[in-house]
Amino acid sequence: MSVDPVFLAVGWLTTMLMAVGKGAFGGGLAILSVPMLSLVMDPVDAAITTAPLVSLMDLFALGAFGRSGWAKADLTWLIPGLVAGIAAGAAVFVLVDARIVTLIIALVTVAFTAHWFLRVRLAPPAPIGLSAPLALVAGAATGFSTFVAHAGGPPLAMYLLRRGLDKTRYAGTTVAVFTLGNLIKLVPYLALAASKPQALWAAFSFAPAAPLGVWLGKRLHDRLPQGMLFFWCYVLLGAAALKLLADAVKGLVAP
Repeated sequence: MSVDPVFLAVGWLTTMLMAVGKGAFGGGLAILSVPMLSLVMDPVDAAITTAPLVSLMDLFALGAFGRSGWAKADLTWLIPGLVAGIAAGAAVFVLVDARIVTLIIALVTVAFTAHWFLRVRLAPPAPIGLSAPLALVAGAATGFSTFVAHAGGPPLAMYLLRRGLDKTRYAGTTVAVFTLGNLIKLVPYLALAASKPQALWAAFSFAPAAPLGVWLGKRLHDRLPQGMLFFWCYVLLGAAALKLLADAVKGLVAP
């Protein structure tokens, strides 16, 4: 493991940003992890390093929000959909072009976010009620896309943001869904880590930033007015969509 101060600084900053996003919004900044860590380490090592860090953050975020922060009725349908989506992604992983999946998710999310900023923000519609079919579809899309293309955040956010939940139930429910999803994904990443122990050492060295970042993020969550917090949720969602779009286009046009 490198002891280069630049390596440690980038790793701690990346971990802190991910953890603050987890504590404030339930997630949203993990998409920055691999690009930022790839500045100081191999991209595959960066992906392996991120997996245990995100699961560690989930555990602290679960404690920060507690069960009272869960929209339990939604989770009743989101979780089965998530598990089914992950299973489907694993079953067809070698048959699906992750670039196409990423492109579709990015285009839908860009359209959804643009619609909110241009129309819905100015004249908000009534929140949608609990819909078992929509929750199942959102869960399945989240599970499938997170396994195939590491892009599970947008499908879940698009469903939960339209539900009209208060800010804490939105973030707490997001944390609950991804705690399970990230734990499932952790298994294959740990198998990969058997041949890349340097990635696990890196995760160990960055780990102390995780609880600190979640704590700071939760304090931010508690202080931000609900309208402002959701505004930044849409900003993060749009930024994630543009990042996914750029990655998909780059992958498709690359020789």
